[in-house]
Amino acid sequence: MLWRGKPEKSMTQQEFLLDHNKLSPVNLRATAALLVRFRTEKPALFEGEEWPLDKLRRPFIMWMTSLPIQKRKD
Repeated sequence: MLWRGKPEKSMTQQEFLLDHNKLSPVNLRATAALLVRFRTEKPALFEGEEWPLDKLRRPFIMWMTSLPIQKRKD
């Protein structure tokens, strides 16, 4: 997948978390626990241990915004 002409960057879960939160408004910031839950609930989106920002950020935001606000803080 290409994003703005750049190849997809492979990153760890922690790197994904940092980049996602840097790009997001306060109400869409994530936690490590949310990422673990997302990966558990959406395993088909993953190949190996990589967290490609371009591939996963949009599905993650859609999934996260579908959760009740209280569940986002868990």
